[in-house]
Amino acid sequence: MAGRRSTQDISPPLPLAGASVVVTRPSLSAVALKRRIATLGGTALALPGVGVSGVEDPVRARAALRETKHADIAIFVSPNAVRYAVTLLPTLRFERATQACAVGRVTALALARHGVRGTLWPDARQDSDGLLALPHLARLRDRRVVLIGAPGGRELLPTTLRARGAILQNIHVYRRTAPRWTRRHFAALENAATPLLTLLSSAEVLAHLECGLPRQLFARLAAGECIASSLRLAQAARAAGFERVHVAASADADDMLAATKAALAQHRL
Repeated sequence: MAGRRSTQDISPPLPLAGASVVVTRPSLSAVALKRRIATLGGTALALPGVGVSGVEDPVRARAALRETKHADIAIFVSPNAVRYAVTLLPTLRFERATQACAVGRVTALALARHGVRGTLWPDARQDSDGLLALPHLARLRDRRVVLIGAPGGRELLPTTLRARGAILQNIHVYRRTAPRWTRRHFAALENAATPLLTLLSSAEVLAHLECGLPRQLFARLAAGECIASSLRLAQAARAAGFERVHVAASADADDMLAATKAALAQHRL
C-alpha cells in the first residue's frame, strides 16, 4: 500500500541521540571528540576543565629538548606534550638507541605523525599505571630517562621511575592553567537537554569543576551521569558528589565513548 513503510526501513536511533555530553578536555584536544559525539547523535558541550599554554622560558625548554636525543628512554605524557615539543623544536629526533614511550595510543599516533616511529605504549590500560607495567620500564638502573610534559599532575610516574633506578630529567614543554569560562559556557550547561553526561579524564579537571563552577551548575553536572577514565578518578568523582559514575577502560576517546554509550543505555532502561 502506498505510503506504508516497512519496519526494515526504520533505522535504529543513534546511540547518543538526545543526550548532552559535556567534554572537559582542553579546547584543541576536544575537537575530534566533539565531532564523534555529534556523529553518534549527541550534543557536545564544550566545558574545558583545564587550560593549556606554552612554557614561560621556551629557550630553556628548547635547549633541554635538543639533549633528549642522547637519552635512553624518552616518555611523552600526552598529545599536548608532543604538540608543544614539536612547536619548540620542529627538528625533534632521537638516536636509534633511544626508546620513545607514550602514555597512550593517541600520544603515540601524534609522535608518528611527526616522524617518531617504534613508540612503546600500553594497550590494556592507557595511563601512568599502564605505562609503568611495560617490561621495558621494569629495570632502569643508571638509565637516562626524560619525561616530557607539564609541571604538576600525578607524581606516580616520576616517583616510580626514580625508585626503579632511572636518572630522570623532567622537561616541561607546556603548562596547565585554570580554565577560562564565559557566560556562554554557563548558559549552554544551564540549558542543556537531559540526559546529561560528563566526561572526566583527570583529577585536576574535576577539582576545577567543583571549585570554579557556580554551585547550581556543578550540582546539575553531579546529578547526571559521569564517565571517569579510571577507578581512582571515579572514586574522586563520587566523593565530589556525582551520583552515577561509570568507569571507562582508559582516557582514550574510543574507551570513553564506549562507556558513554553503555551508561546512556543503562540510564534509559
